[in-house]
Amino acid sequence: MKKIIPLLSASIVASPIFAGSITEKESEKSIDLKTETKPNIVLIYADDIGYGDLSSYGAKRVETPNTDSLAANGIRFTNAHSAAATSTPSRYGLITGEYPWRRKGTGVAAGDAALIINPERITLPKVLQEAGYTTGAVGKWHLGMGNETGKQDWNGHVTPGPSEIGFDYSYIMAATGDRVPCVFMENQRVVNLDLNDPISVSYKENFEGEPTGKDNPELLTKLRPSHGHDQSIVNGISRIGYMKGGKSALWEDENIADSITVHAVRFIEKNSDKPFFLYFGTNDIHVPRYPHERFRGATEMGHRGDAIVQFDWSVGEIVKALKKAGIFENTLIIVTSDNGPVVDDGYQDGAVEKLMDHKPWGPFRGGKYSTFEAGTRVPFIVHWPERVESKVSHALVSQIDMTATMAALAGLERLPEIPEDSQNQLSAWLGMEPAGRDYVIGSAGSLTVLTRVWKYIEPNNGRTYNPLTNTELGNNPDDQLYNMTTDRGEYDNTAEENPEIVEIMKHILEREKEKGIGLDL
Repeated sequence: MKKIIPLLSASIVASPIFAGSITEKESEKSIDLKTETKPNIVLIYADDIGYGDLSSYGAKRVETPNTDSLAANGIRFTNAHSAAATSTPSRYGLITGEYPWRRKGTGVAAGDAALIINPERITLPKVLQEAGYTTGAVGKWHLGMGNETGKQDWNGHVTPGPSEIGFDYSYIMAATGDRVPCVFMENQRVVNLDLNDPISVSYKENFEGEPTGKDNPELLTKLRPSHGHDQSIVNGISRIGYMKGGKSALWEDENIADSITVHAVRFIEKNSDKPFFLYFGTNDIHVPRYPHERFRGATEMGHRGDAIVQFDWSVGEIVKALKKAGIFENTLIIVTSDNGPVVDDGYQDGAVEKLMDHKPWGPFRGGKYSTFEAGTRVPFIVHWPERVESKVSHALVSQIDMTATMAALAGLERLPEIPEDSQNQLSAWLGMEPAGRDYVIGSAGSLTVLTRVWKYIEPNNGRTYNPLTNTELGNNPDDQLYNMTTDRGEYDNTAEENPEIVEIMKHILEREKEKGIGLDL
């Protein structure tokens, strides 16, 4: 059997039923950007927005007109994927071009995690710097900072961080919304910090005299935890981890969207006369959800629904800034999400009770944390008035290709330092080629192989269901194989009926694993 697997693999990948087909007219199209003005690039990276959370993707209980406008006048992809089903590994894959499962330490990062990206390696912003771009990171980070976990001096310049991996400017959340320290950092220094009230952070034990959500629930004036999230209290909401000091620097959750949006707009205004790349990571839908009061009541779905409207407002502000600067037409805007949705991720915010018939996961099964399709299938919108025509694309695309694809967009030849995982998919991303990738490797509890027809999930003895988040995790001790053209819900496991396809999928995984795990860079 092993001798014929490579032949079978080549045959299946080349066949229309596996890889799709390209018409003669489409295959003749070419891309030549070297003689043109380099486009500005704005990557809007939402947090926990599912495939079915935007009205352009079928949502009925929430309206997202600003995002919908980009989708209606650009390309709306129906088969796009994050690199993993959780935040940190997805961001790692997007910025490095390397599948996160290849490297230890790329799981969900603690608030005091060291920078998980080696500063010596190639990254998306470094590639664009080489192409002459000014680069900025604004918003959610969740990739760690500093050289050693738990050893950061939050009262000084924390390094390495965004600058060391290629960002000229940064205004970021130190970690993520539900983990301390709950402060913004501008160019790797805490914003508004009073050094007479220094910050201390611990993920091992609390500081003497500091209240917690577990012991002092009377101090939880805004949100209460549903599970976990019962340690240090910031802004009337308890978090994961312990923190003391830094009172003047603490954020207010209801103002996070305003703060990061203002700084993103300022970055656009300051750099409008030269090519720039803006990575704008929003936090709205990630817990703790506490939108600004002007968005509360915008939907009937409580804080989660209202947070989606707030996210859409931020998108609109970015568009307004680009238009005001006169650079909207030559700006490539990409809107996508780091993973699929989760409704109850640790706080009593009414999201479960008020969900009604809204389906954040769309027509798919699972969600955040899951190997089922809704874990990584996310919205993906490409908008560029000067080059992109309005259409819906069913091409198979992945965020892992961001580095190689943006390198091609910027006019650079294939750089040898860009990981092989990251492919140049510019033709597909600009709507000129309908097929996209042959396959995508996904990761949650198990690794998966997805083609345009088949989805394979490797055996895993982990639990099948997380009762805290009400998520089907997709783990199974047996092979799973689903025909995604007829069974989007992944309920009809056809592995036994298709042993040859299973063997091919296993071979693809084996071949990918042999490329190396935990490389030096």
